[in-house]
Amino acid sequence: MFERRTIEELTIVDEPSFRDIALYADLKKVLSRAGYSFRVMPASYGGRGDRALLLNLTFWAADAGGDVLVTPELDADVVTHVAWHHLASRGLGVAGDKPSVAALFLGESIASAFDLYLVGRLLREASDSSFLETQVPAMADAAAGAGLPEDDFSKLLESIARDPASAFADLRALLFDAVSALFACDTAEDALAALAAHDRHRFASLLHHYELSNWVLYARAYAGARDDARTTSVLEALESSDDPLAWLTTHWIATAAG
Repeated sequence: MFERRTIEELTIVDEPSFRDIALYADLKKVLSRAGYSFRVMPASYGGRGDRALLLNLTFWAADAGGDVLVTPELDADVVTHVAWHHLASRGLGVAGDKPSVAALFLGESIASAFDLYLVGRLLREASDSSFLETQVPAMADAAAGAGLPEDDFSKLLESIARDPASAFADLRALLFDAVSALFACDTAEDALAALAAHDRHRFASLLHHYELSNWVLYARAYAGARDDARTTSVLEALESSDDPLAWLTTHWIATAAG
């Protein structure tokens, strides 16, 4: 039912805004060299973005064959998100029959935290980006729902723009730790306590922006063991690195992009 298209066969929306972000070009090259294909819905579905969203949120395993697109168009930020998932499938074995819970969570936390890195870079270099036009208000809504005052949210954005790589590192660790704690919970009381343990983190107000419930439910349905040696090794490397994004660039992107 789907038409398959590679990255070269798609129109990339908002790409000019990303021209000064070297990692964007590197991640796009990763998909190109891999011949990675996306699934485009039949024209008969008449632009059913709601259905594409449901499919993407429900069937997001690395071996599922790429994001479902309504038309042969892809937002530039999605290029990077998909590339990180592809790299995780290579680096962690996420594409296996039963990937570990830790592998699933680490891959998703890296891809999601990189979105925040992009926010920081684009706030400095391309404030007219359509990605910022959608992402920042969505983040603001999540922060407001968590009780963060507007002025504090503005300061949070400023800190992200000052050091996007640090923002990536901090959010990646928070997402992985929080979702791992939620996965281990059996009751709502346990989950509430698990979330409260992260309330002092600078990005705690953004947690609900990242659909963590979907991560937990997907892992409970499809994951195998709780962890694995390869994922543990990568986690240790990221946690001990002064610049986790640089570590991933060297060990994952450079080897895949050639």
